[in-house]
Amino acid sequence: MAQAVRFDRYGDIDVLDVVEVPDPVPGSGEVVVAVVAAGINPGETKIRSGALHDRWPATFPSGQGSDFAGRISAVGSGVSGLAVGDEVIGFTHKRASHATHVVASVDQVAPKPAEVPWDVAGSLFVAGTTAFAAVRAVEAGKDDVVVVSAAAGGVGSVAVQLLRARGATVIGIAGPDNQEWLRSLGVVPVGYGDGLAERIRAVAPSGVDAFLDFHGDGYVDLALELGVGLERINTVIDFAAVQKYGVKSEGNGAADTIDVLAELADLVAAGTLIVPIAATYPLAQVRDAYRELEQGHTRGKIVLHP
Repeated sequence: MAQAVRFDRYGDIDVLDVVEVPDPVPGSGEVVVAVVAAGINPGETKIRSGALHDRWPATFPSGQGSDFAGRISAVGSGVSGLAVGDEVIGFTHKRASHATHVVASVDQVAPKPAEVPWDVAGSLFVAGTTAFAAVRAVEAGKDDVVVVSAAAGGVGSVAVQLLRARGATVIGIAGPDNQEWLRSLGVVPVGYGDGLAERIRAVAPSGVDAFLDFHGDGYVDLALELGVGLERINTVIDFAAVQKYGVKSEGNGAADTIDVLAELADLVAAGTLIVPIAATYPLAQVRDAYRELEQGHTRGKIVLHP
């Protein structure tokens, strides 16, 4: 039988278990992928805890995970151009990738470039498409100064590179352990905490044009304090601020297509996009993986190996 992460109630990491499940069978237009790597994401912790019940409720027992990369192990009827053994990168919207096997439709998988490491391929979808959508939402260009919160995290680390590729000047908010790494990407790092607005003004004396918030906890208010227009502030986490101020909230759902994922994978393959891998865990240690993620300050992605 296959194995998959399940939880049957909202709660802390102790509600997560790895259980045996029937081997998945592909339907028409679907493939089954034997998962090699599957990324984990902060949003999954909020879904599991019930914090996002009003927006994204769970149906119990619930699985987890959207990102994956692996090898096709079965092909359903009506599928062409894909075969058993093909290496693919993909995603699912059924909270099911934290498993040894996952079913996906043919429009949710693409060939994995050989130059893309498994861990990167398996953790690119949520972070990559979220960053892609956020950067696009604020229409960043070469004459812009853009501030990014949580700039070294899974989403932020991709977003700062996409912004730099557009020619923007990027100011990245991060802790001291990640500031030198951000400098290596051409980002101007600033430390979070008291006096942040003054530190940003010191490195951006002509002002800030756009703000990407990947952390929450008042960063939209900071963007407004810095004089950024509502139409050029994008948060993927502070939904209360979206409702209060009318700032943008474009994230994964605005760019969750296989074409965007394939484009990002090609950037990785070409060496123009770096996705740092903070840690890897076997599927059986899924609780430990989320324990590390929930401590914060992770550079890049944490990945499960089913």
